[in-house]
Amino acid sequence: MAISNTQFYHWVASLALANAISRAIVFFLIWVLVWLPIAIPVGKLVKWHPGKPMTGAQKVPLLASLYLIVPLIIGGVIWFEQASLSDYGLSWQKGIFISLGWGLSLSIGGLGIVFVLESLLGWIDWHPQKFPRLLMVFLPLLGLGLWVGITEELVFRGFLLSELRQDYSLGVAAVISSTIFALLHLFWEREETIPQLPGLFLLGMVLVLARWVDNGSLGLAWGLHTGWICGLSSLDTAEIISYTGKGSVWLTGLGKQPLAGGAGILCLLGTAVVLWWF
Repeated sequence: MAISNTQFYHWVASLALANAISRAIVFFLIWVLVWLPIAIPVGKLVKWHPGKPMTGAQKVPLLASLYLIVPLIIGGVIWFEQASLSDYGLSWQKGIFISLGWGLSLSIGGLGIVFVLESLLGWIDWHPQKFPRLLMVFLPLLGLGLWVGITEELVFRGFLLSELRQDYSLGVAAVISSTIFALLHLFWEREETIPQLPGLFLLGMVLVLARWVDNGSLGLAWGLHTGWICGLSSLDTAEIISYTGKGSVWLTGLGKQPLAGGAGILCLLGTAVVLWWF
């Protein structure tokens, strides 16, 4: 049944008056509905079956297809709300790139400190013969991290946080947005993600803090997010470290996932302390 212009405008007016949670739900539903016609053929191409574990080779094309439509969805939101990218913390000015650099330095430096400490404690071994491979993969993974980082920051710390701030205090909005951020990771991998949920929630909270410290800009959060993605992915891809088994998995990370262990949590808390100090 065709929808008349009157019905459409009535729906638009109702949505505009809805609370932030309702608007956020509509946003994610539209995002999924737009993505499904793309995801179904991509899923068949990579031979992925919903409900089954997803390999890296299957995840990357599906994730790429999902994130490529974010500019379209955000553009629709900006048109609907008569807003601009700067309202969501994204302004292509010199300052955002300075903040990006600071965020990259802080996140990669923090990871370096954690892994050096784990090495001194005998929890990990380094494989220096694989450093050439690290140099080969670093720049491509940095590019990937920049893309994934800005996309997720624009959605979660940009749009979602800004929408929630219209109805809630910063603290409540931070908790809600970080909870949604953590839970949505379950879509890609449940078994590996469940132990990481507390760490992912804390990660979201730290990134909210980064936006607040950066006077509403996403630059610092973008840099932190990119550095963590690039740093961990580079070490994993290059296989430059290996766990000795001497450290408890509750400290090094369940399933060799730093966010599922004490070391990763301490890294995030240390980052938060540095941000708060600044």
